[in-house]
This record gives sequence, C-alpha cells and structure tokens, in this order.
Amino acid sequence: MKSDLTSERHILSREIKAQCNAVFFTILLGFTTVLPLPVAADVDILIAPETLRLIPRKQVVLVDTRSSFKYLLGHVPGAVHLGNWEDFTHRVDGVRGLLNEDKGFIAKRLKPFGITHNKTIVVYGEPDDPWRADGRFLWMFERYGFNRVAILEGGLVGWQKTGGAIERGRSNKPSPSSLAAGDIHLNDLVAANQKWIAKRLGSNNLTIIDNRTRKEYDGAVPYGSARGGHIPNAIHIHWPDFFSSDGSIKSKEALTQLLNHYGIRSDQEIVVYCTGGVRSGMAYFVFRFLEYKVRNYDGSWWDWSLNPKLPVETSR
Repeated sequence: MKSDLTSERHILSREIKAQCNAVFFTILLGFTTVLPLPVAADVDILIAPETLRLIPRKQVVLVDTRSSFKYLLGHVPGAVHLGNWEDFTHRVDGVRGLLNEDKGFIAKRLKPFGITHNKTIVVYGEPDDPWRADGRFLWMFERYGFNRVAILEGGLVGWQKTGGAIERGRSNKPSPSSLAAGDIHLNDLVAANQKWIAKRLGSNNLTIIDNRTRKEYDGAVPYGSARGGHIPNAIHIHWPDFFSSDGSIKSKEALTQLLNHYGIRSDQEIVVYCTGGVRSGMAYFVFRFLEYKVRNYDGSWWDWSLNPKLPVETSR
C-alpha cells in the first residue's frame, strides 16, 4: 500500500518537535535553580509521551496516581506510587480533604522516592477515570513549591498507544533524595481557603467555578456535605466539559470558546472547587494549561458548607 505522505510529514514533524522539546527541557534542567515562582515557568504543564521518552530518566520522577492495585497490574516503567491523594491530607475541625502542609511531613513522604526540586515531576492517571487524581497531585506539588511539574498527555493509555512498554509489580525503589523540611516553600498563589474567598465574594476580578455535577451544584449532597448548594455567584462547569470523550484535554481554541461562553476573562483570577479539591484539580490543570491565574480550593464544599456563617445559593 502506498504511504500517505501527509501522514508521514505529520509524524516526522511531531518527532522533531518532541526531540527539540526534550533538548530544551534538558538544558533548562541544567541551568535553572529553585525560584519562588507562582507556577512552573520552565516546563510545559502537558508533556507528550514522545517527549518524555527523550528526557534522561535521572532527571524525571514519574508518579502513578491511580490505585495501588492498578499500579501493580501495570505502569510506566520506573514510575513510583506515592499512595492515595488522601494520604497527603488531614482533617481539621471536621473538614476532610485539606492538604497537609506540615513541611516535615512533606519532606518525609517525598524524600524516599527521589523527589527533589532539581527533577521534573510527571504525574499520570487514566483518561476515563471519573475523578482524575492526577490533577490533584499536580496541584499538590505546585502548592508544595515544586516548579517543574507536568501531566503526561493521555496518561497510561496514551503511553501505551504510542508504543510505550508496561512494567508490572513494583519498580526498583529509587535512591532517596536529600529533600528536607527547609526545602519546602509553600506557594500561596495557587491555593484558596474560605476566608480568602469570602473576603472577595462579588469582586469583578474573581471568578469562582464549581466543577461538581449539576445535581450537586443545585443542592444534592451525595458525599456527606453539611449543606447543599454552591458558593454564591459560582459558575457551574462540570470538569469533564474541559476534555474530549477520550479523556484528552480539548484544544486551547475550544477551551477559550467554552470560557468565553460563560464570560470568564483571562485577566481575572480563577478559583476552582468541587467537594474536596480532587475533581477541581483537573480544572486547575486546565487553567494552568491556558496560563490563567488559578487557585484550587482544597477544602471545597466540605469546608464551605460546614461553616453556617458562610452564604450558600441553591438552584432548587
């Protein structure tokens, strides 16, 4: 069968682009230092499998965010499993889902996996996962002050589709890093809490986006929230609306069109939330992909609904 020259050019172009990205990526790793940046500035937040393969593995920590069972069944070779997203949370005054920000705890949990500011952290999950914890992990690492964090395009499925091998069981444990509590610098620019939001309610410079289902936004409480409803003036965009049916992120043009439909401007600051800051983690990733100023509210509806002094709207 005669080959399709158009397809060949596309494939060749993608390979060249991946190689160029990897070279640029490697150069930056050699010359950048840990800076108190608001978000990652020297690494694309979405990385293609082809680009990942060209980067020396000693410069990357791959984090599988799926369940430990799925990890053992098969994962990207060399990937580590840090546990469930809840393993990095604690309960405060009855509120679940709050990120544990104790610097000693953070260093102790991450050090054994070779995680350091000098390496790029690439997280991945499954495109058809209804929760997509990879978004939460991405936000978590940026909250912890890591400036080189990315999501693997297509997750494990994308890795396999592009010819990537699968490793079963546990990977060889990496050498521990020298990460210490003093190396953790919490990034306040990517996080929101109820006090921060309440102070700015009604501001024209702030857009709040509820990423739960429409039923939850209207007042349903399937996850044990104290009250039903949503934060006043919050716009409802169910987080899967940012993605195609195969779980891949939509084009920047399509995403911009969606946001324009709701009157969301790039000059505004965005706060995303759900029930416990997991589903909204994927929305956070989308806005980071678009280079918007965005904060994830990890307490989310569990936190807001529990405080009777805070206003609530319902659509019932």
